[in-house]
Amino acid sequence: MNAAVIVFPGSNCDRDAVCALRDHTAKSVHRVWHRDTDLPKVDLVLLPGGFSYGDYLRSGAIAARSPIMAAVQAHAKRGGLVVGICNGFQILTETHLLPGALMRNAGLKFLCKSTPLRIENADTPFTSAYDDHGETAIPIAHHDGNYFADEDTLDRLEGQGQIVFRYVNNPNGSSRDIAGITNKAGNVLGMMPHPERAVDPLTGETGGLAFFKSLAGAMA
Repeated sequence: MNAAVIVFPGSNCDRDAVCALRDHTAKSVHRVWHRDTDLPKVDLVLLPGGFSYGDYLRSGAIAARSPIMAAVQAHAKRGGLVVGICNGFQILTETHLLPGALMRNAGLKFLCKSTPLRIENADTPFTSAYDDHGETAIPIAHHDGNYFADEDTLDRLEGQGQIVFRYVNNPNGSSRDIAGITNKAGNVLGMMPHPERAVDPLTGETGGLAFFKSLAGAMA
């Protein structure tokens, strides 16, 4: 039950992710620099939120070509768990570990607020501690969080149960209110909301706690 958090230039949620994993999920958590080429022996890899490379070119486009990403892709192909949160989700689409793309928010403004979500699929390693079709609230903080995919891809995501989180009140224009998806195998998740910011009553919200408890159960 070990985890790794990848740190890119411009990551700003890596420490929050490490703390949430240590407190609620993993026995040990390694911080791995993006220029490394190997991962330690871990069950879970997390790509944190932030603004890798200042979102130059496209959000996540340069980070997706960092040396460590070859090891992350290999980990995913072996069936290891991979989570991408916010900028991490953008990186996962840029590496094609997940389909679709994250575009500018429909209102062309940075959004930072608590956001109600509906859990569409609680039968995943990332959502098993939630109730299917239940609701929670998790903060968002993004400028390029508008999920887009073609209609065939969206239909496939729907049909295969790969949509795991939807916005109750779509804040950014995402296709079909999508806030988080998995790959077909179900071991890679990307989501725009920040569960690592909602795990402690002292910070005001606990809607992300079940996310990390789900991971703990899957890793066990």
